[in-house]
Amino acid sequence: MQTSGKSRLSVCETSTIRWTFEEDVFRYRKQGFDSMGIWRYKLHEYGEEKAVELLAENQMGVSSLHWAGGFTGGDGRTLRDSMFDALDAIEVAASLNASCLVVLAGSRGGHTRNHARRILKKALTELGEAAMASSVQLAVEPMHLGCAQDWTFLTELPATLDIIAEIKNPNIGIVFDCYHMAHDPNVVHWLPELVPSIRLVQMGDSKAVPKGEQNRCLLGEGELPLPAIIQTLEANGYQGSYEIELMGEDIEQFEYEDILDRSAKTMRSWLAT
Repeated sequence: MQTSGKSRLSVCETSTIRWTFEEDVFRYRKQGFDSMGIWRYKLHEYGEEKAVELLAENQMGVSSLHWAGGFTGGDGRTLRDSMFDALDAIEVAASLNASCLVVLAGSRGGHTRNHARRILKKALTELGEAAMASSVQLAVEPMHLGCAQDWTFLTELPATLDIIAEIKNPNIGIVFDCYHMAHDPNVVHWLPELVPSIRLVQMGDSKAVPKGEQNRCLLGEGELPLPAIIQTLEANGYQGSYEIELMGEDIEQFEYEDILDRSAKTMRSWLAT
């Protein structure tokens, strides 16, 4: 999804988990960000109506809303509960004018993979119609097998794209999170084919293959080919947001302001080239 040139660089609120929603808006703005990925928990704590006003007052765009899903029941909710929650999230995303709503399928749980796939396809088909009516883009996020267990059974891009292709709804695409998907040594070669399906690119670096809890490091200090990924995306027409999402032991030694400052400088240097 295309965004204005002004707001292509963004930061996700999960990167500054100890700050409040209000602090996030003011401090991101101070660091030069004019777009943010909103975490629904913080939004609920602050209040949706107040948040819409605060964002408008600070000319802050919304690159994404995190998250809806869990349709397979792995988190203890029924499919009905997850669907109602997702429909509510679509309405919230529309009120925020968010570029997309991030969707996580849910863990496989006790289902066979084929049954989990059928549940997700049915859910996305219904939600896609609601999203289209509200002019909201749904961005389904696959995750690396090493840390996906509690979040989603989708650990490969081809399987994710196959489900989306079967639904045939232009309001459904994917999140390309570098932390999860860029460990493949051939990523730069097959990335051009994904660009039409990408609704959001999340920026995270890593010093090792994910295993257990996510452990992202400062951009440019890991092993992932992030500059080449950005260059490839830009060369093949990606016009959406680059949303910084950093968390884990490798960055806990840094203050949030330092993380934001260093990340912004690194991303701007990469985008400039």
